[in-house]
Amino acid sequence: MTHTSLSSWLSYIESQHPSEIELGLERGSEVLRLLNLSRPNKKVITVAGTNGKGSTCAMLTQYLCSFGHSVGTYTSPHFLHFNERVALNNVPCSDALLCQAFEVIEQVRGETPLTYFEFSTLAALWVFDQSDLDYWVLEVGLGGRLDSVNMIDTDVAVMTSIALDHTDWLGDNLEVIAQEKAGIARKDKLLISGVVNPPASIQTTAADIGALLRQKGKDFNFTLTDQTWCWEAGDVRYENLPMPGLPLQNAATVVAVLVYMGFEPDESALRVLFNTAQLTGRFQKVQDSPDVYIDVAHNPEAAQELVQRIAQLPSAPIAVCGMLKDKDINRVMSCLADQFSAWFCADLSGPRGAKAEALAIAIASQKEGDRSNIHTCHSVADAFDKAIDQAELEKRPVIVFGSFVTVSDYLALNQDKE
Repeated sequence: MTHTSLSSWLSYIESQHPSEIELGLERGSEVLRLLNLSRPNKKVITVAGTNGKGSTCAMLTQYLCSFGHSVGTYTSPHFLHFNERVALNNVPCSDALLCQAFEVIEQVRGETPLTYFEFSTLAALWVFDQSDLDYWVLEVGLGGRLDSVNMIDTDVAVMTSIALDHTDWLGDNLEVIAQEKAGIARKDKLLISGVVNPPASIQTTAADIGALLRQKGKDFNFTLTDQTWCWEAGDVRYENLPMPGLPLQNAATVVAVLVYMGFEPDESALRVLFNTAQLTGRFQKVQDSPDVYIDVAHNPEAAQELVQRIAQLPSAPIAVCGMLKDKDINRVMSCLADQFSAWFCADLSGPRGAKAEALAIAIASQKEGDRSNIHTCHSVADAFDKAIDQAELEKRPVIVFGSFVTVSDYLALNQDKE
């Protein structure tokens, strides 16, 4: 079937499988075999974890590109345009090439049903194959072992963090979730774990697979001083590194990946990387006077990271928050309820979107029922307008957060104004 536009193709692939998520490698692997794709000239790097995957992929891609390597990067989800998911040398792929990829996959798959994410992953791999690249940097969508990204044997597996999320799919305890995510590793290949307080199942799974495990806190570590930080592993040491705009924990993991891959990065290259690396929606400042930040924090671990960021602001911020109802709203609010001077909660559209009232109830439960500074709004746009009015009056920053959907709605709102 031929479609004339990327939007038409995306509507089509959304309709081709009854489930949005169906973990398993059989369907995708069969189509991948028929595609007969090559591998990159150098290595495949696959990144899994509860949080920090996107920032880790971004820093690795930027470093590799800065030294003249050609890199294909596959991430998810996207904010405004599907093309964001498939980047060549940090530039989103064109509509035309993605349409060509979907056309090839549609012809090859025959009667094999594919989910939206399987279609997307195969399209990215086909694009990378056609582009003759040095490295493929692949972000796992959900879990690890059974995620469609794991169709490709990786050369370097990376784990960023482990927390309770997607428990219906991955299990209800950290040991099981860690085991699933460590399933991206391969025999005799590196598995770099930046997980803090790692579950024992990471080491057990690595041993069962035969992977070459390198763990934060055991094989490498980092220490924080006033305004800089230090990374070390054995005789290798980097001092006085600048605080990155992206989470420090992930920056330390990126250094480990580069060191154990044999790049021997010098301190000047790392300083440039950490002074310049950015990623949409990761405590990103998008407006001045009043200051506005956007952050995709949507689970307790990310909420704790956001608390640390808020502590660096000159005054308590105002929240614009929208969340998905299948997230752990109560635990997120237990972290954040007292961090904001006022809350503007927004309804999110779609079957997974939580109502603003549900957020307000969760916040108030942390404040002994006090709802005096908690407001409910029908949309992110409405919540943002009201938050800005108060922020201008009180000279406070605004943080828009809670979901990729929330940040996407904000970005779409501002795109419409341009």
